[in-house]
Amino acid sequence: MVERLTGSARAEALAELAERGWQEVPGRDAIAKTFAFSDFVTAFGWMTRVALWSEKWNHHPEWRNVYRTVEVTLSTHDAGGLTERDVKLARKMDALAG
Repeated sequence: MVERLTGSARAEALAELAERGWQEVPGRDAIAKTFAFSDFVTAFGWMTRVALWSEKWNHHPEWRNVYRTVEVTLSTHDAGGLTERDVKLARKMDALAG
């Protein structure tokens, strides 16, 4: 089982992700970000690429797509909060978004 991030590891990860627009979710041990793309096809293409990585890593996001925006929330449910898996997936999402 994966462990929740705590202490300095958590603080460092959150600081790094905050620089790229990720925010802590009030009332939850989770992070969130809204990605905006040029159009629906670009947003959906990005979601497809993320879905392939998510399946490979067996770690799936909570997300919502409306036209050109994708709202993402990451938290590891079986760990009860934020883990290194979420940080890894957030980094990959940012890289795929360019």
